[in-house]
Amino acid sequence: MKKTLIASAIAAATFSGAALAQESNLPTVYGNIQLAVVHSDVEDGSSGIGHYDNGSTIGVKHDHEIAPGIKGFFKAELEFDADDKADNGGLNAFDEAYIGVEGDQFGKIWVGSDDSTYESAIDEISNYFEVASQNFRGPYDTGEGDLIQYSTPNFGGLKLHGAVQFNGDDDKGEKSYPYQLAATYAVDAFELAVAMDSNDGDFAYSNGTAGTSVNNENTYGVRGSYAAGDLRLTAQYQTRKDVGDLWGVFAGYTMGKNVFAVAYEFGDEDNSDAETSTITAQALHNLSDNMYVYVEGYLNNADDGANDFDTTDLAVGATYYF
Repeated sequence: MKKTLIASAIAAATFSGAALAQESNLPTVYGNIQLAVVHSDVEDGSSGIGHYDNGSTIGVKHDHEIAPGIKGFFKAELEFDADDKADNGGLNAFDEAYIGVEGDQFGKIWVGSDDSTYESAIDEISNYFEVASQNFRGPYDTGEGDLIQYSTPNFGGLKLHGAVQFNGDDDKGEKSYPYQLAATYAVDAFELAVAMDSNDGDFAYSNGTAGTSVNNENTYGVRGSYAAGDLRLTAQYQTRKDVGDLWGVFAGYTMGKNVFAVAYEFGDEDNSDAETSTITAQALHNLSDNMYVYVEGYLNNADDGANDFDTTDLAVGATYYF
């Protein structure tokens, strides 16, 4: 009887250990639902209000040890519309998906669709705000698909980054290999980033919309950030010959469960008198570890040299994530 109990206990322990080992190797499933109500008013023009899905996603990710100090990883993230029941196709859009290998000695290399090297290094302001209805995306064309990206290990705060987009014969447009280079340096509370995009592709590759690049000139960007405790300050500048210049400043401050942020962005076009500026303000409150609500306001002024008009947007939204 005792032998049977001991044998059962050993079997149970063996099964439990195997189950735990197997469970520890399971992928992580995550996701979010993002909803927002946005009111937009154009000076001397139209106004309207709408209820929108603001980028709801569901994803799965996993990593495992290939050898000591080396791991393989993957991530896949799909989008869906949480606001509209009619004509809803479920998982109906794509965000990112990639596989890669990371090691302590050689850095990280990954292949697939992801935020590009240039975007991650420079374009902080437009990526920070929830709705971003009037924020400026930088003047670069290389998108987020068909990318091969690499980041070096950390050399005393310095990291180098590179990406090439492999546009083959059967992809959109003609065969091309646009590339991006970046360097980031972080020490204590300061961070500096510089980057360039060759803009050699024929299409803005992130959204699949047909349209040739404006020109083949490089885009250059620089960003400086200061983060100390609850305060973060950022300034960034981007330029592309015969397209224009963009610069922006950002400040964010955390007070307990509340976050307050404000930004100012300005852009002017080359070869014309057109100028555009945007003031953005946000108040965000964390209801819990998994849910937050926010209010964002945007004031955009556009002057094409002949006409000058303002657009005002007010967004109220909520996000639940796990």
